[in-house]
Amino acid sequence: MTGVGPAIGVGPWLEESEGPLPGEPRYDRTLLAEGDRRNVVDQYRYWTREAIVADLDTRRHDFHVAIENWGHDANIGTVVRTANAFLAAEVHIVGRRRWNRRGAMVTDRYQHIRHHATVDDLMAWARSEDLAVVAVDNTPGSVPLERTRLPQRCVLVFGQEGPGVSEEAQDSADVTVSIAQFGSTRSINAGVAAGIVMHTWVAQHADLDQAW
Repeated sequence: MTGVGPAIGVGPWLEESEGPLPGEPRYDRTLLAEGDRRNVVDQYRYWTREAIVADLDTRRHDFHVAIENWGHDANIGTVVRTANAFLAAEVHIVGRRRWNRRGAMVTDRYQHIRHHATVDDLMAWARSEDLAVVAVDNTPGSVPLERTRLPQRCVLVFGQEGPGVSEEAQDSADVTVSIAQFGSTRSINAGVAAGIVMHTWVAQHADLDQAW
């Protein structure tokens, strides 16, 4: 017999145990009445989506994440979910506007997402914001991520599964970094690579006392 795991989140607000219903506008009346089963940290239980986004906006980090979407890569959802976890300023989708949201686990509701039709559009935007562009790929001429100090204000650019970062994006980047590998595979999953590089930025620049 298969067991049933613990319920995610919390049930309806119970005044006898929680106290009077909160009246602040950040609380969602429906969630208070029905419970909050969303994939959010306890800090945001019963909050409206808009209130959560507004609070995140006061603390977002200085790095952006861009991923090329020429072939409807299934990794994009994972990248968005990880960008939300590490509190990226924005996620930029380059190429096709529609992207596979399954791996995002609805975290895209809390993450600012911007579309750029071409690599040139992304680069022009980055320059206008005075952001360094860091491509991530294990191509000749790349420098080891493990020995590189990432710029605090930057855009981390990831390519599609398989071809990696496009030549156009690498040519326009300020630097291309590679992730140290020791096995037989030529490359690692794009979603995994994005998580490694974002965590490296966090380790180098974030205030870890602010982490949950």
